[in-house]
Amino acid sequence: MRFAGIDQGTTSTRALILDEAGALRIAHSVEHRQFYPQEGWVEHDPEELISNIKDCIAAVGAVDALGIDNQGESCLAWDAETKEALTPVLVWQDNRTINRITAMKAHGAEAETLARAKLPLDPYFSASKLGWIVENSDAAQQAHKRGTLRLGTTDAFFLDRLTGLGVTDVTTASRTSLMNLERQEWDQTLCDLFGVPIECLPQIVSTTGTFGAVSTEQGEVQVTASVVDQQAALYGFGCRAKGDAKITFGTGAFALMVTGTEIVYKPSLGLLPTLAWQLEGQDPVFALDGGVYTASAALNWAKALGLFHDFNEINAFSLASALEAGLVFVPALAGLGCPHWDPKARGLWAGLSIDHGPRDLVQSILEGVALRAAEVVEAMNACIPLNGALPIDGGMSKNPYFVQFLADVTGREIRPAAMPELTGFGTISLAASALGITLQTPAEFGAVQPNTDRSLPIERFTRAVEAAKAS
Repeated sequence: MRFAGIDQGTTSTRALILDEAGALRIAHSVEHRQFYPQEGWVEHDPEELISNIKDCIAAVGAVDALGIDNQGESCLAWDAETKEALTPVLVWQDNRTINRITAMKAHGAEAETLARAKLPLDPYFSASKLGWIVENSDAAQQAHKRGTLRLGTTDAFFLDRLTGLGVTDVTTASRTSLMNLERQEWDQTLCDLFGVPIECLPQIVSTTGTFGAVSTEQGEVQVTASVVDQQAALYGFGCRAKGDAKITFGTGAFALMVTGTEIVYKPSLGLLPTLAWQLEGQDPVFALDGGVYTASAALNWAKALGLFHDFNEINAFSLASALEAGLVFVPALAGLGCPHWDPKARGLWAGLSIDHGPRDLVQSILEGVALRAAEVVEAMNACIPLNGALPIDGGMSKNPYFVQFLADVTGREIRPAAMPELTGFGTISLAASALGITLQTPAEFGAVQPNTDRSLPIERFTRAVEAAKAS
């Protein structure tokens, strides 16, 4: 049997195929544009995303089942009848609602989101962005008057356009701050809080099942899985037991740990309980989530500034570490996520001197991302002991210096995946599971042991983070 997965990410869309021999390959990949109409605003063109997804589906040919993963918190409005997008996609990085979030916190509204969605008030989640659309989009307001307004995350829009079944799975719904995590249904109190008409939201369904069919030149392709990309990666890594965890270093760095059928809620540690997946007809599996908003995005930013020209240039450095030399970078270019949850924090360098050059700055960026990830790992381990080594994937997992530094600051064996497409493989695995087929993770992993005690200079990073939060 042949299965395919569409990995619709923040910067690109990929199509992966698992053929009859069990070989996994990329069939098609295409990047899409990023729009920044105002400071703090980040948008995608929904028609461009749909076009790219269709091209990816066409590239996979005839398959027995297809899964689609999505960006998670990115959202938009569309018309239920015409299926036309009424707004751009407001990307998860978008923080246009930060002032509203601040005002809501001042009025004590965070108590409701923590109690019901188990999420802090933050512009990262979809709820405030959807509320902004209702309040500011003329097209959305007119559709609401007609009774044809649909509001939701990108997955529901994609499915509505591709198959005519505009639903959202529980993993994606759990990222909106509108779903009651304990009941796995939309919460009227939360919808009222954010100004989101509950009747305009898509139906919440399990992660696997029947999502309709996409028409292609090879005939109809059944969609049998829909899931958030990070949850797909968790599944693709083969994490199934309580305490299994992974980190994906993409645009941001996202750590997830399986907690089983239990919702683990410890807000003092800054971790978020979330849905890992729900297979059709089974109980939901929960996870702990810890997000670092800026990872590879910080390196791409540094490259655009001319600090380096090729990623191979930054695989090794002459200095033992920038941190020990007194140079610290806090990658809060889009605010601070777990465990700080400060959307107003800003990135900074501390300890800069006239002696520092471009390579020193880039070295400190790599270290800063690793140190932020280590904060999340420490919080997770304090909540539930991690099971052994920590597997990672994503672009930064290919950088030897970064991986070694991450091992040093976490004090753990780090296992970088040799195959970078575990998100797509997880999506494929979920799609296959809907047909009763269990796939084994084909990835091989490296093993990098900690070899340097960096516990003392980490205090420099802690002080720098506090400065970033005060900036």
